[in-house]
Amino acid sequence: MSSRIDLFCDFVDRLNSWVGRGLALTIFIVTGVILIEIFTRSVLGQATSWSNETTIYLSACAYLLSGGYALAHRKHVRIDVIYELLSARTRTRLDLFTFLFFCLYVGALIWVGSTLAWTSFLQSEGTGTPWNPRIWPVKFAIPLAGLLLLLQGIANLLRDLGLARREGCAT
Repeated sequence: MSSRIDLFCDFVDRLNSWVGRGLALTIFIVTGVILIEIFTRSVLGQATSWSNETTIYLSACAYLLSGGYALAHRKHVRIDVIYELLSARTRTRLDLFTFLFFCLYVGALIWVGSTLAWTSFLQSEGTGTPWNPRIWPVKFAIPLAGLLLLLQGIANLLRDLGLARREGCAT
């Protein structure tokens, strides 16, 4: 049974690492879009109608979907000064207790985000700007981010409880 748990945890680590690394590349696209905007404003004297929203949407997706990557690498905020003073048994209990709140949080991301995204998709919701791109792809990033966080949270908890290998994340 342990090997299946290890396979699950390793798969989740690889998935979140792949997503995080892929989204890290969006910084180059965002940089390119900003450079195009600077060029068209400065040299051509004409602003683009799409660069601001493109930058915001790509950055929002990268921010949302990289949460699982941060959790896989244990980079989310935690008060280690207090946590490290606790016994291993108390830490395990605290991990289980806080996991309940974590599940409520990601559950809300998945549920509410799915509802918002689906409604946006059905309405072909745009932004109302002159460019008016569809907003539903960005809204679908919310429940997807929640799902990636939930999977990584479960994998981390299984490791913290000693039910899966400790060694880590696909780097």
